[in-house]
Amino acid sequence: MTESINSDFFVLGSGIAGLIFALEASKYGNVIIITKKDRAESNTNYAQGGIASVFGNDDNFESHIQDTLIAGAGLCHKDAVELLVSEGPKRVQELMNLGAHFTMKNGRLHLGREGGHSKDRIVHSKDFTGREVERALLERVSRNNKITLLENHIAIDLITEKNFKTKPENSGEINCWGAYVFDAVSKKVKKILAKVTVLATGGLGQVYLHTTNPKIATGDGVALAYRAGAKIGNLEFIQFHPTTLYLPGSDSFLISEAVRGFGGILKTKDGKPFMENYDPRGCLAPRDIVARAIDSEMKKRGDEFVYLDVSHKDAEKIKENFPSIYEKCLSFGLDITKDPIPVVPAAHYSCGGVVTNLKGETSIKGLYACGEVAMTGVHGANRLASNSLLEALVFSHIAANSSEEIFKSRVHFPEVLDWDDSGTFNNEEWVLISHNKKEIQSVMADYVGIVRSNLRLERAYRRVNLIYSEVEEFYKKTKVNYDVIELRNLCLVAKLIIISALNRKESRGLHFTTDYPHLDEVNGPQDIILTRDKDSYKIEYKKI
Repeated sequence: MTESINSDFFVLGSGIAGLIFALEASKYGNVIIITKKDRAESNTNYAQGGIASVFGNDDNFESHIQDTLIAGAGLCHKDAVELLVSEGPKRVQELMNLGAHFTMKNGRLHLGREGGHSKDRIVHSKDFTGREVERALLERVSRNNKITLLENHIAIDLITEKNFKTKPENSGEINCWGAYVFDAVSKKVKKILAKVTVLATGGLGQVYLHTTNPKIATGDGVALAYRAGAKIGNLEFIQFHPTTLYLPGSDSFLISEAVRGFGGILKTKDGKPFMENYDPRGCLAPRDIVARAIDSEMKKRGDEFVYLDVSHKDAEKIKENFPSIYEKCLSFGLDITKDPIPVVPAAHYSCGGVVTNLKGETSIKGLYACGEVAMTGVHGANRLASNSLLEALVFSHIAANSSEEIFKSRVHFPEVLDWDDSGTFNNEEWVLISHNKKEIQSVMADYVGIVRSNLRLERAYRRVNLIYSEVEEFYKKTKVNYDVIELRNLCLVAKLIIISALNRKESRGLHFTTDYPHLDEVNGPQDIILTRDKDSYKIEYKKI
C-alpha cells in the first residue's frame, strides 16, 4: 500500500520561487516542500548577478519596463512586465525584511548595471546574490512550524482525475491534487495529496551539454505539467549565457553579466575587441546578441573560446566586487586581475515554460507555476539580465495569495489510486540506455544551440524522438528510480524544445535560424503553445 500524505499546499522545488510561495502560503495552511537533492541545491543558489529593480534616484518604472520590452524582442506581455516592475521594489524590501543582506554603499543599496539595462538597478550581494537569498529564505522556512521540507524526493507524475478511484464525469476541466513522489532514500513511492500544487522546479539546462545550471535542472516541472495536460509555451527560447569559464574541470562556471557591466571587454584570442562590430552597445548588448557574436567569432576563427578581459580595471575593486569569481578562477591558476578570462556561451535560462496567467495559475485547476519553470510572458524572446530572480520573487508572492481562494474551496480530498508498479521489475539493463542522457545533451548542443536550421532541427528531432520512445518503453517495464525519472523528463523536454523551434518560422530573440533569418512580418509576434493530445500534441499560435 502506498504511503499517503495530505497537505494544504504542496510545493515542488526549494529555490526562491518555491520558498517565497511556501512562506506566504503558510499564512493560510500547512505546506510541504519537496526538493530533489539538498534543500539549498537550486538555480537560485547559483545566481551571481542580482535582482533588477528600480531604486536609483535617476531610474523609474517606465525605463525598466522599456528595457525589458526591448530585450524581449516583441514577445513580452506588457501587462506582465508592468506588474513585475511595479511590484519589484516592494518585494525586494520584503526580502531584506526576511533577512537577506545586500551590498550597501554610503547607507544605500549599491546598484550595479548589466547588459540591456539603461540604468544602474541591479541589487546584489557582491557576486553571490542567489546564495545569500537562498540562505535567508531557508533560515525562515526552518523556523516555520507550518512548513515541512522533504529532501531527496522527486515527483514522478501529477495526480489528476485519471488517478481517481472513481472517475468523475468528463467536464473537459483538469484538476490537480498533488503528485506521486519517489523517495530516493527509502526507494518508495508516496502519494502527496494537496489542495494546491505549485511547480517551482526551476530550469532545464541539463538538456544541453554545456550549462550553468546544476545537475538537478532537468526540466521536471515542464515535463510533469505537459504529461498532465497543461499548456506549455515558447520553449524554443533558450538563453545561452555568453560568458562561462572555459577551463578543464571548471564545469561551465558562470562569469556574471556584471563583469561586463563593471567594464570587462570581450576580445578574440589575439586580443582584439569585437563586440562593437555587432552592436553599438558593445559589451553591454543583451545576452542573445552577445552570445551570437561570440559564437560567430569562434566559428569564423576556429577558436574554442574568446576572452573576457577585466585586467585593465583596479585589482582591489575587482576582488571586492567579484570575490567568488576571483577565487574560483584563482583555483584554476588564473588571476583575473592580470589575465584575461577564457569564456564560451552555455545554456543558462529557459524563457518559455508552463503557461500561467498573472496570478500564477496554469491551465490545470489547482496547479500553479512560479519562477523559471513558468511562462508568465515577462521575458518574451529573451530575458533581460537579473529579471529572473525578480520574476520568481514577484509572481510567487502573487500566486501564493491568489491560491487562497481555491484552497478554501476544496474541503475534501478525492480518493486516489495507490501507485501501481505490478508487472515491473528491477532492470539490470539500465546500463544499455544510461548513455542516452549524454547523447541527448550532445544532439541538443550540436543542432539546437545558438544558431539553428531546419536541417539541424529535423535531424535532432529524429534522434531525440527515438531515444524518447526507448526511455518511455523502459519506464513502463521497470520499477521507478531517480535516474529513470530524470531521464524520462529530459527526453520529453528536449523533444518539446525541438518541436517549438521547428514551428517558429522566423528569427527572434534567442531563436535564430538560418532558414528564416528575419522576423515574421506577416503574422507578427506570437506565442507558440503546445498541449498534449494523447500520443501527439496540439499547437496554438497566440498573437501578442
